[in-house]
Amino acid sequence: MKFRFAASALIAFAFSISTNAQAATICTAMGDAATGAVVLQEGNCIERVTPASTFKIALSLMGYDAGFLKDQHAPRLPYQQGYVDWGGDAWRQDTDPARWMQYSVVWYSQQITQALGAARFQKYTRSLGYGNANVAGDPGKDNSLERSWISSSLKISPLEQLGFLRRLVNHQLPVSRAAIDETARLTRLADLPGGWQLHGKTGAAFPRKPDGSFDEAHGYGWFVGWASKGERTFVFARLVQDEQAGQQSAGLRTREAMIRELPAMLEQAQQ
Repeated sequence: MKFRFAASALIAFAFSISTNAQAATICTAMGDAATGAVVLQEGNCIERVTPASTFKIALSLMGYDAGFLKDQHAPRLPYQQGYVDWGGDAWRQDTDPARWMQYSVVWYSQQITQALGAARFQKYTRSLGYGNANVAGDPGKDNSLERSWISSSLKISPLEQLGFLRRLVNHQLPVSRAAIDETARLTRLADLPGGWQLHGKTGAAFPRKPDGSFDEAHGYGWFVGWASKGERTFVFARLVQDEQAGQQSAGLRTREAMIRELPAMLEQAQQ
């Protein structure tokens, strides 16, 4: 069953974060995890873009399934000079899986991919059916394990995010039950009004210009995840794009706006 908001609600919905953040919503989509029905689809939900840090959900599944990740607090890895640190002080600290997911620490992701190795990393991405499953990285840069999921070769659409998340919550991915359970623990956020248990992950990255440089004025922001109450679970994805350079991560802004709107969306999705 699909539904549409009233015109006034749609306007507020589409521009809820654009007034203060100068961002436009590309897509908002929601699906029923049990049936696979897409109950909400607004905007361009089929175009693939970089998953950015939403890929940490997939990396978590890989890391736990392979045995590199142990639980929420192991392994705790030390920050070292030379690791990527554009996340500021939050990244320049020893990090465990819980902290990795909370602060979206890219160098910790890179330790997971390095432990997997290129062949196993590619095999996992394909077996998970994740977007275009292309983790080759930038042409000629040999950086598959460093940033293929950040403004590079790996791309996914909002509707593909729904499909991946639905397979996750239904335990239909080719990884261990423990990997799925631990990933669910890492992605658990505060409960929503109405008794919904929320899981989610942000993502933010800049698109590439024709010359390969980053378009820092038009960054992407993702928030993807699922919400459960009783026997009902809905998966969701929102993708926005900045219209000018902003101060706060587009991913964080997208999460804040989506969390405000989710309770009403979920209640209507049940009808």
